[in-house]
Amino acid sequence: MKKIISLIILSLILSSCGTDRPTTIFGRGVNIAIDPRTLGTQIDDSIMQQNLLARLLLTDKKHFLKIGVKVLDGRIFVTGKVDNPEEKLQITKLAWETKGARSVKNDIRIKEKFNFKVSAQDTLITSQLRVAMIIDKDIKNSNYKIDTYKRKIYIYGIAHNEEERRKVINEAKQVLDVDNVIASILLIEDLSRQSN
Repeated sequence: MKKIISLIILSLILSSCGTDRPTTIFGRGVNIAIDPRTLGTQIDDSIMQQNLLARLLLTDKKHFLKIGVKVLDGRIFVTGKVDNPEEKLQITKLAWETKGARSVKNDIRIKEKFNFKVSAQDTLITSQLRVAMIIDKDIKNSNYKIDTYKRKIYIYGIAHNEEERRKVINEAKQVLDVDNVIASILLIEDLSRQSN
């Protein structure tokens, strides 16, 4: 039990550092002042996220470094790269076993040979979309995580209304060389636990 508590504390310390490793999917975190979730929901989601990260660390240390986890309103989103399909299934199983999990969205990919051209193009696509979202004052940019893989854009986040969600998806579709946009964007009204 002490080992698990120590690992959870370690993961909390590591996730609060200003690194851009995959485990901090939303960068340094969504700004509490503009996060539409209630404080209680944010805490519950954070506990679920740290619980899953600690279990990934206990299962296999390399998963902790290669897998990104974000929890929004009890919905778990996992991204990253693994060596084989068995690892992907194992991580999915761990996510579903997390207490309070309402759903699991698994965007983990199986590793392939590194291709600089593809990687550079994906980085450019992500950067273009991020800039477009920053420029659009109707989009709360910090509420979204963008991940691009082989010209497919994956967007996770919370929109304040349907118009904002449409704008984010439309901006993504307008980026040059994008093949597909996969959006997992919740509306504030979709959140199960809201303040009244």
